[in-house]
Amino acid sequence: MIRHPAAEKIVQQLVQAGHVAVYAGGCVRDALLQRPYPDVDIATSATPDQVQSLFPKASDPQGKAFGVIRLRLDEHVFEIATFRVDGPYHDGRRPSSITFTTAEEDAKRRDFTVNGMFFDPLKDQLLDYVKGQADLSSKLIRAIGDPVARFTEDRLRLFRAIRFAVQLGFQIEPETWKALIQLAPSSKVISPERVRDELTKILTSLDPARGFDLLHESGLIAVWIPELLEMRGCEQSPEHHPEGDVWVHTRLLLTHLKKPSPVLALSALLHDIGKPRTSKTEPSGRIRFFGHEGVGARMAEEILRRLRYSNDEVSAITACIANHMAFKDAPNMRISTLKRLLARPTFVEELELHRIDCSSCHGQLDIHSFLTAKLSEFSQEEIKPKPFVTGHDLQQLGAKPGPSMGKLLHQLMDEQLEGKFTDRTTALARAQELLK
Repeated sequence: MIRHPAAEKIVQQLVQAGHVAVYAGGCVRDALLQRPYPDVDIATSATPDQVQSLFPKASDPQGKAFGVIRLRLDEHVFEIATFRVDGPYHDGRRPSSITFTTAEEDAKRRDFTVNGMFFDPLKDQLLDYVKGQADLSSKLIRAIGDPVARFTEDRLRLFRAIRFAVQLGFQIEPETWKALIQLAPSSKVISPERVRDELTKILTSLDPARGFDLLHESGLIAVWIPELLEMRGCEQSPEHHPEGDVWVHTRLLLTHLKKPSPVLALSALLHDIGKPRTSKTEPSGRIRFFGHEGVGARMAEEILRRLRYSNDEVSAITACIANHMAFKDAPNMRISTLKRLLARPTFVEELELHRIDCSSCHGQLDIHSFLTAKLSEFSQEEIKPKPFVTGHDLQQLGAKPGPSMGKLLHQLMDEQLEGKFTDRTTALARAQELLK
């Protein structure tokens, strides 16, 4: 069922030394579903010290306390974990102690039945102590044993249940779902970095809209991104948004995502988060949201930093949100302004955000078509040319560093983008003229 020569070598060596060794967890699940399984984890009756004696190059001082050793072999890195049962979880993340045990007992301490199966590659035999294969057939995410106990041990499993459901297209078993809702408020103990990673996987899955629904219905959004709830009931003008309020619009937009990058997925989720705080109804009855993109970008930055996204991700996502209303003016832009728009580092994500934003309300894609044509029309050299004149050149001509020099450089680049000069000599002459 699972063919992995390097992993099989490790299992063979462990078995020859008198230990039990099998493949464990996600790779078994994915192989049964005929999905790719890039990583193969190994579970064994050998203790960490016995593993290290068989594989002297294996090491992991931090994981060893939890019975896990890492080994690099044939350009692959494997985790070799000793069968164990866990002691009490005092921090909602890790056991206070572990005891080495059998494969069957190890299976029972894992999170969900579909992740609790083992496979013996030497006997070509599935070992299923938790009825995981039946739940795979029924397309169910079910906690192993008592779901409240499983979620209490590691609160991140609250997010993981939703992530597996949307990645696999499965339902969450009713008792597991009931426990998930019950314990969602206690998810505050999870580190933001771990939540960030699961949230990103959910939103970049094949069904981010369903992930959005489950995060909301479970109560996890209320804990981690409560600002999103302000969009519920925030009405929009029917002539521009016949689909409904800001919440409905955002959810509809998520249905248009196709394997998005994290930047696009988070931009889509948060693009209109500033609307509730900028909503104004005119005497005519028209609802407007002046400056919502700027307010939204600032709110998004606060949310993203709370979830420990990287500086680069925060910068890219907030740029997409801050710029998402600028596209409506594209057909009337000067050539220089248009080229600057096309040259933005996040333009590809911004253009796709514009497309799915329009597709989720009025459905007019004429500006998207216009920008796509312009992107094809201009060469990369035209969109992002090397400036003919630099700040050093202006200093040589007698200019002093400061805001006025920055404005002059901006004007010269505008004129270069508009084709008013096409070589350095002419550009320097123009700079000298402007300085006078």
